[in-house]
Amino acid sequence: MSEVSKIIGAERLLRGMQADQVTRLASMARHVSFPARYRLFDEGAPADRFWIIDAGEAALEVLVPGVGRLIVETLGRGDVLGLSWLVPPHQWKFAAVCRQPMQAFEFDARTVRAACDDDPALGYAVTMRFLGVAAHRLQATRARLLQARPVIPAATN
Repeated sequence: MSEVSKIIGAERLLRGMQADQVTRLASMARHVSFPARYRLFDEGAPADRFWIIDAGEAALEVLVPGVGRLIVETLGRGDVLGLSWLVPPHQWKFAAVCRQPMQAFEFDARTVRAACDDDPALGYAVTMRFLGVAAHRLQATRARLLQARPVIPAATN
């Protein structure tokens, strides 16, 4: 197993995955670095990659008309950045910017999707892991919303 395979296989997302599957994914990864304030992607742009963050932080943002950009979530070491690559139409639903210098393992979405199509067991393993990330983010969003104060009072009947 290569050094990249060992590092990637230890990441939360891929832990417990079969060694040959980790090796295959590792062969599709490249280690990248970005400076602070680097815009990784914008809403509506093609979702053509995803990252496993190795160091640093990125903020997921949403553009709210009349308000501006709001941070939805801050992601750091071990977190996955990018879910939209997996589901058609493969367009980003949010934007992302580096909050500090960031290093990550970057994966080309088309290559990973093709590998998942060629190997249904790999496709299932990847899909289940990304569904887990999506479910976790939805629960975290729900918790944040429950703590938020309403801007508009609730309607009374």
